[in-house]
Amino acid sequence: MHLYITTFGSFLHVKDGMFVIKYTEEGETHKKKIPPKKVSGIVLDRGTSLTYEVVKVALSHNIDIVFAEGDGAPIGRVWHSKLGSTTKIRKRQLEASLSEEAVIWIKQWVSDKLQNQTDFIASLKKHRKKQRNDIDEDIQKIEQQRENILKLQGSRIEDIADTLRGHEGTAGRVYFQLLSSLLSKEYQFSGRSYRPAEDAFNAFLNYAYGILYSRIEKCIMIAGLDPYVGFLHRDDYNQTSFVFDFIEPYRPFADLTVFRLFSGKKVNQDHYREITNGIGLTKEGKKLIVQHFIQRFDVDKIRYRGRNQHRMNAIQQDAHTFANQLITPEQQ
Repeated sequence: MHLYITTFGSFLHVKDGMFVIKYTEEGETHKKKIPPKKVSGIVLDRGTSLTYEVVKVALSHNIDIVFAEGDGAPIGRVWHSKLGSTTKIRKRQLEASLSEEAVIWIKQWVSDKLQNQTDFIASLKKHRKKQRNDIDEDIQKIEQQRENILKLQGSRIEDIADTLRGHEGTAGRVYFQLLSSLLSKEYQFSGRSYRPAEDAFNAFLNYAYGILYSRIEKCIMIAGLDPYVGFLHRDDYNQTSFVFDFIEPYRPFADLTVFRLFSGKKVNQDHYREITNGIGLTKEGKKLIVQHFIQRFDVDKIRYRGRNQHRMNAIQQDAHTFANQLITPEQQ
């Protein structure tokens, strides 16, 4: 399980070998004990704190500690310094980033994202008979952009980058306009907005993506890959470029989680608030998205590669598969 510590003023320490979370709600102090063997990761939000002993116990149990901004975006992590696997993988990743391999992989990841987007919105037709024609039309528009992406040719990523981003952006606008149109008028939005979000839906989505970024980065490191050696997202200073590449196919699963919170009328005005130049989540809003993210990615099972397993396990398998194919390219 992942510990998400989001309540302002929460304090994480160790007592008798147990993690102890101390926090205050409605004027009352509470304590919650968790054995380290049940924890796979710890995420701390702004306004929370921990002790040296927590770091020591976490490292001894191979638990990573992530520090996140108020919108869920990870800003740093504490983990052991060992590589996830052989350095040969990282050398091959760098070589691939400068060759046609990057073109092949990026086309695949982005097209997989668009496929997952259309699968998601196609599932929405079941209880929306009046919107079926609109949904079908938008699916066709997104599928056309996916076909355009798969047809792109180049020996280096620079040969296709701008055109690919254009097709991806067109598909994204269609996709998010449709999602907005299917929400109640109170929560409809005008496209994606980031930091800060301009509306409640994007505030929830940004926080969900922040959780996903952290999880994807860990999967990448466990597989022995370098989160900083990007293919499409290039090498900006201190930018985990490869995380932004590898995350693409999995974004629609975060989209689905957020959409169902709104369409299921689980979100109310207690879950978000106005901040400078935008909208942010309250303590209650963060708890809501964390709870449902964990349910979607860590509890619910999917059929994947002949097994019933959690989605995060499937993503970890994908990371290992990619790493293995880097060092055994003849298997691609």
